[in-house]
Amino acid sequence: MNKAKKTLSVILSFVMLICAFSPLCAYASADAIKPLKKSVKLHCVAWGDPQVSHYLTEREPYLISSANDVKNNKKAPIDALILAGDITENCIQDEWDWVYDDIKDMGVKNYINATGNHDIRVHDYDDAIYKFTTFTNRLNRNVGSKLRIKKAYYSYKVNGYKFIVLGSEAATLEEAEISKKQLKWLDKELKSACKNNRPAFVIVHQPLKNTHGLPDTWGSSIDSAGTIGAQSDDVKNILNKYANAILITGHLHTGLGKYNYQRIGNIHSVNLPSVSIDNEDGKYNNNGIGYMLEVYNNQVLFRARNFDTGKYLPKYDININLYVRNVKLSKTKFKYDKKVKKPTVKAYNSKGGIIPKKYYTVKYRKGRKKPGKYKVTVTFRGKYKKAGKIVKYFKIK
Repeated sequence: MNKAKKTLSVILSFVMLICAFSPLCAYASADAIKPLKKSVKLHCVAWGDPQVSHYLTEREPYLISSANDVKNNKKAPIDALILAGDITENCIQDEWDWVYDDIKDMGVKNYINATGNHDIRVHDYDDAIYKFTTFTNRLNRNVGSKLRIKKAYYSYKVNGYKFIVLGSEAATLEEAEISKKQLKWLDKELKSACKNNRPAFVIVHQPLKNTHGLPDTWGSSIDSAGTIGAQSDDVKNILNKYANAILITGHLHTGLGKYNYQRIGNIHSVNLPSVSIDNEDGKYNNNGIGYMLEVYNNQVLFRARNFDTGKYLPKYDININLYVRNVKLSKTKFKYDKKVKKPTVKAYNSKGGIIPKKYYTVKYRKGRKKPGKYKVTVTFRGKYKKAGKIVKYFKIK
């Protein structure tokens, strides 16, 4: 083998070695991205905190591999990519350019981005917002989307569903600064969006106060730490006025587990893990994780996925019923006494009110005497028909 061929062989071997141990490489996944049901109305990717850095270089490969998963392993159209802030580490133009190159060819129809504190806090605010809006508009122009923005907060409809993006109006260090004008705008947007149990998605980087394990998940004893900040209660009060307001946040870098979903009055609050940074406080903290957001007539699903390995993680899915807040059994544990068990059912609508029994039927599994696990199926009808079926279980020991 001559010298040139030897050199080429060494280079190829080095490239193959990198691909074997790096998440940079594209791959074919057996668990391809597709909706759970054909009746899907909206199908989106939802990621938190890429926070790509020009010096913390271990992060970007996970963003690239996650984007490749979407690009190479989808079996259905994807309506949007949602990025819930902290897109860059320091709002440096190179960082914006790198993220653009990493995600521009994912094959999604729209890019719905929010600013995070890292996207605006280092530079002059106007300069930071110019970079953010230019980045967002460039992505959307590239895929033929009509979405164009001029500031940190905006709204946009995809397939008839409204996305309402909030954004800080000052370059604060950690929290957001939201004006009375923006709060009034939020109220108006939600009023028009949340009609007839239709969900509306509100995206802001920082979560509400005392939610998703805060302040503990921020490593602080101060109530406002890790939150939107001074306007947290104002945002919460506005959201609580409307049924099926779904709040999507990031910022905390919590892995998949108990801190991703919380019901706060009428608000469904979903906190996204970081797609690129190491996550903590979850049962599943791997890099490259996020959700596929699927909307149906009666429910919103956040389907957990490891985009780096190309696998769904159904154990961590979030299922939001748009018509029924909860179904409760009068008792879920019984002591074995050779008698048939029949717990009663109470159903609650999206605002927490009790649903009259005429609007649902209850079917119990046969037997229910011996020790075991038994299914109770609640099927809704009449004006609650779109709620579908909800299954509950009880045990006899």
